[in-house]
Amino acid sequence: MRRVRLSGAGKAYVQRGQLLPALLPTDLDVAPGEFLCIIGPSGCGKSTLLNLVAGLDEPTVGTVEVDGEPVTGPSTDRVPIFQDGALFPWLDVRGNVEFGLRQRGVPAAQRAAVVRRCLDMVHLTGFERSYAHQLSGGMRQRTAIARALALDPAVLLMDEPFGALDALTRERLYVELETIWESTGKTILFVTHNVREAVLLGDRVVVFSPRPGRIVAEFRVDLPRPRAMTDHALADRSAEILACLRQGMAEPAAA
Repeated sequence: MRRVRLSGAGKAYVQRGQLLPALLPTDLDVAPGEFLCIIGPSGCGKSTLLNLVAGLDEPTVGTVEVDGEPVTGPSTDRVPIFQDGALFPWLDVRGNVEFGLRQRGVPAAQRAAVVRRCLDMVHLTGFERSYAHQLSGGMRQRTAIARALALDPAVLLMDEPFGALDALTRERLYVELETIWESTGKTILFVTHNVREAVLLGDRVVVFSPRPGRIVAEFRVDLPRPRAMTDHALADRSAEILACLRQGMAEPAAA
């Protein structure tokens, strides 16, 4: 497990000679093993924040640290999972899941054992030789999650991973993801536009303002697990967060 900390971390881009802020200086502390959900309107800096933690981009100001060490680039200890899965179309499911292990030089027998374990975790055993175009959207996302888990990262960075899926597939993946999180103890930063999804999964929900993004509120979700979308308490909590999101007001809820 890893603690993720942003200290005044912000990002601005130069466009046509002008400096355009994407993420205002942000302080955020994510506890080891925490499931943190981040919501906000499109273009508010949510994905920018994940990219900074992943080491795919550098902050213009401030610092990003994991366990007190500065993030200076990508690492297999911090693995992003994107909305489209980003599978390699020329590889089958097994090839995708073991790709990072091959890059590490992990022996074949060990790779095979890891692939079996990870595919079993996401309920894809039997689909090892299938290619991305032969899989449903949910199965492609399961493959992407298995590929990330194969590297055994301490931090999963999930950028709207279920946004393109139908409701029934999302509900199945909610259960699977929560089971994986509870069994592995990984720290998860999860970006979503879906407030109920955030309340269903998160220990805490962070609300971003419109661009340029900044954190305007944080809500602790202390509802017992497992949660269901139809729970009245979940609906009430979601309505509270949605009202804050709509108003763009900093109204932190009591812990």
